[in-house]
Amino acid sequence: MRISKANCNFEREQFISPFGFKGGYLTEAWQSVVSFKSDSGAEGIGLATQSVLWSDASVFTSVPEASGNSLMFMITSYAAREAMNIEWDTPVDLLKKLLPITYKYAQKISGKKDLRLTFALNSLVAVDNAAWQLYCHEKGIKNFDEMVPKKFRKALSCRQKQLAGIPLMSYGVPLEKIVQTIDEGCFFLKIKIGSDPDKDGSQDKMLEWDIKRLSDIHEAVKERRTPHTDNGLIPYYLDANGRYDSKERLMKLLLHAEKIGALERIMILEEPFPEEYKVDVSDIPVRLAADESAHSDKDALERIELGYKAIALKPIAKTMSMSLKIAALAYERNIPCFCADLTVNPILVDWNKNVAARLALMPGMKVGLLESNGHQNYKNWDAMKSYHPCCGKNWMNTKDGLFMLDDDFYSCNGGILEISEHYKSLV
Repeated sequence: MRISKANCNFEREQFISPFGFKGGYLTEAWQSVVSFKSDSGAEGIGLATQSVLWSDASVFTSVPEASGNSLMFMITSYAAREAMNIEWDTPVDLLKKLLPITYKYAQKISGKKDLRLTFALNSLVAVDNAAWQLYCHEKGIKNFDEMVPKKFRKALSCRQKQLAGIPLMSYGVPLEKIVQTIDEGCFFLKIKIGSDPDKDGSQDKMLEWDIKRLSDIHEAVKERRTPHTDNGLIPYYLDANGRYDSKERLMKLLLHAEKIGALERIMILEEPFPEEYKVDVSDIPVRLAADESAHSDKDALERIELGYKAIALKPIAKTMSMSLKIAALAYERNIPCFCADLTVNPILVDWNKNVAARLALMPGMKVGLLESNGHQNYKNWDAMKSYHPCCGKNWMNTKDGLFMLDDDFYSCNGGILEISEHYKSLV
């Protein structure tokens, strides 16, 4: 296949309040849009939610927030243009050819030779999604299962009927709001740890803050029960975003968790260390998950060999194409995967949902997992939902903490192969 015409644009979406993780805070997210057309007239519209802070915190802290977003959008624009010069069979082939040249360009315009590969991958999400839509429209493919190339299908062979909708408790979410979220039906908490309370980079203060945060949350919800886990307890999903400098410091947090009775509830502890901290973690007494450090299938294999026991898939942050490769690798090695959010728009939630719905259950769970926190953070979330081709469908929203996936969800693929008229109008 060849792309004969490409275009791109973006839309800025404000957050309700500053959104904190990795020791920093975001005030908005840019929604990038890429349009591809082929000579036959087939079209694909791809979306991405940019997160400079998540993909490379050093870029985020070195320039104003809008400058970092502008930089990422320039890379998306470059990649969309370069894609027109590449012949490909599937979007996976296109990404394989496009990623090296996009990364090289990203290094050049950022001035960072050590730029994290995830920065380029985040820049490529809209390009990759546009390619998938174009591929399906060109080939007459009508469903997600057929869209996925055969060599990746075993990793996505399940059909979950329910997914736990996992909300995010970032640094600034007050305890009463966390309790309210549980009262409203949520039963799986993602908790950001690794705060920099005094903005001085102190690891000791970070640990102290994390210990208090975990203690407060655990004390507030420890008596709650759920029918959706094997042990009946509300599970915790701690996300450190690479903030801990050593196993020894992380173990201090986990020893405290054990002391207060919270250790058995930590189902996932995601990305505790900087990616350059490559030590064996098989002796850590909770399931460690790789996220940012698993840029590619090669990186994911390295983390698995270091003792990581789960992988956070992010089709909405690292591209669908790369996520398929990572999922297949993890499946071959019996490593469970789940889908994590990037505070994406409602359409991208369903790109994630299509993958999450087809993954095997995480050990200890009776339902699938899907983190989704856009509704907590975007000022105009309801308007953004209206841009979804399937706006109003029941499976777009949680009920009692669950996304309910019926035959309609699977038959219409969560709407991801349909073109959004709102985003099409931008390109």
